[in-house]
Amino acid sequence: MKLATRVQLSVMMFLEFFIWGGWFVTLGTFLGANLQASGGQIANVYSTQSWGAIIAPFIIGLIADRYFNAEKILGVLHIAGAGLMYLMYSSDNVSAFFPYSLGYMILYMPTLALVNSVSFKQMKNPEKEFSLIRAFGTIGWIVAGLLISYLFHWDSKENIASGMLKNTFLLSGGAALALGLMSFTLPATPPAKSSGQKVSFGQIIGLDALKLLKDRNFAVFFIASVLICIPLAFYYQIANPFLAGIGVENPTGKMTIGQISEVLFLLALPIFFTKFGFKKTILVGMLAWVLRYVLFAFGNAGELSFMLIIGIALHGICYDFFFVSGQLYTNARAGEKYKSAAQGLITLATYGVGMLVGFKVAGWVSDAYTGPTGTDFKMIWLIPAAIATAVLLMFLVLFKDEKVETKK
Repeated sequence: MKLATRVQLSVMMFLEFFIWGGWFVTLGTFLGANLQASGGQIANVYSTQSWGAIIAPFIIGLIADRYFNAEKILGVLHIAGAGLMYLMYSSDNVSAFFPYSLGYMILYMPTLALVNSVSFKQMKNPEKEFSLIRAFGTIGWIVAGLLISYLFHWDSKENIASGMLKNTFLLSGGAALALGLMSFTLPATPPAKSSGQKVSFGQIIGLDALKLLKDRNFAVFFIASVLICIPLAFYYQIANPFLAGIGVENPTGKMTIGQISEVLFLLALPIFFTKFGFKKTILVGMLAWVLRYVLFAFGNAGELSFMLIIGIALHGICYDFFFVSGQLYTNARAGEKYKSAAQGLITLATYGVGMLVGFKVAGWVSDAYTGPTGTDFKMIWLIPAAIATAVLLMFLVLFKDEKVETKK
């Protein structure tokens, strides 16, 4: 790959995740503090990510893969998204905000697959070349958080109260506009040549892979993957408002420790996976969810702040050891025939259905433990810890250990 192309793809990935990290992390804090949204209303806004994930396969499967160049669709979606970001910035109540966020997520979620398509098209050896390019996406997310906390200070107590946090939508919207315009200069990524066969609804959402559920182990893994998304949703939806609410300084910047951890543990995952096997790896991932929420429940912004930092840093184990190892397991069990369908089905089930349920549950719990005297964050975090414990025990008892080959 030419150096100029490598630079283009790296900048593309940087901006793609800078956009997401620039507004989604602080979204719950903004909605609660500036739009006076309830836990249920915040859950509805966060659930737009799930609806975007559910709809994305149709945009990719029916349009991007068949009729138009991926880089051109990427450009159109991000430019339109920049407009919706401005409308979110201009909204003064959650009822007006919600349809803009829903429209934005329907446009944004397909771009996650499109940037991968553009990248893979330019690579002779994606297995070796893609990880470095993708790493710039994580760097983009980290930089967005650091800018919000340490340069602009939008998440300080004073600036949250004065409404400055809404500037995150201008930050992300500007990045979306830049990426949208830049996309038209990216290397051409034409649609794959059609075989003349119609693409069915089942193929698009991965229903062809449902037959894998006949295998008990895969069925147990599939159910666990959906259920573990419930505690995952608590982190996305409540962590930033929690840290800001109890007085942690620069909460958004501190949450980037989770992304740094994600990169480090991603490097360690192949070694752990090979040495200890899939079952032990995924159990460690689930145990990390339990531990992180217990640390959040009993930590504070004072002398026990180290517990919060450790909880944030556990994100690498929580995400990589469960979700990434799960992708490897799915890839190995599905085989060549159902590989793409299986990954599509898992993505739909987790980021679509699982997270949709998770955001709703997080909203209910948040409202249940918020009253005139304040918010009982201890109980709010102990509940997802209990859910993660139940999923861990279910997986431990029902999943029979097996050797998994992860050949490309």
